[in-house]
Amino acid sequence: MRILLAEDERELSDALVMILKHNNYSVDAVYNGQDALDYIMADDYDGVILDIMMPKMDGITVLKNVRRQGNNVPVLILTAKSELDDCVVGLDAGADDYLSKPFAAKELLARLRAVTRRKTATATTVLKMGNMELDCASFELRSEKGSLHLPNKEFQMLEMMMANPGQLISTERFLEKVWGYDTETDTRTVWVYISYLRKKLQELGADIKIKAARGLGYSLVKSEQEKTL
Repeated sequence: MRILLAEDERELSDALVMILKHNNYSVDAVYNGQDALDYIMADDYDGVILDIMMPKMDGITVLKNVRRQGNNVPVLILTAKSELDDCVVGLDAGADDYLSKPFAAKELLARLRAVTRRKTATATTVLKMGNMELDCASFELRSEKGSLHLPNKEFQMLEMMMANPGQLISTERFLEKVWGYDTETDTRTVWVYISYLRKKLQELGADIKIKAARGLGYSLVKSEQEKTL
């Protein structure tokens, strides 16, 4: 699951990134409101953690702009104040929930799960291609031969391909979507995860394959289609 964290306190941001990644979220971190707005409108996030008090543009203004443009990404706002008025303003602007600082990591994770549940509940929960099914709720890849639970990054990569069958997805796009814009991970890591997925598809007797286009990226195709390409 891909999350945007907009928090200008660097130490807090770094700590939250570590917590989120430890709990299998992919995270992009920004430190001012203008960047937050640009990132939200440029990509498809599963959720946003948005601090109210930020430089360049405050979180409420960011949120109003996002909602005005028809983007319904789930948003959890953070505020340094516990006054009710702050929370009400945020909720009226379109936030899904709020959390006052300081907060416990467990509470943040629980609230994040709650606000993102709305999006995942309305999305397709099972993707199908060939004889394979990918359960987006349980991270399970299934066929008549059995099922396997996919680790977070493998799941995200296969989800991208199954949601866009036959479409070429660049290595850079995988890195941006799964590892985040600021990742130092190189393209070889993508190849390693592709090899993991190929082995699991083979283990389950899949009639679909991951096809590589040298220097361009990867696509998911039916096995007989792959032979003719």
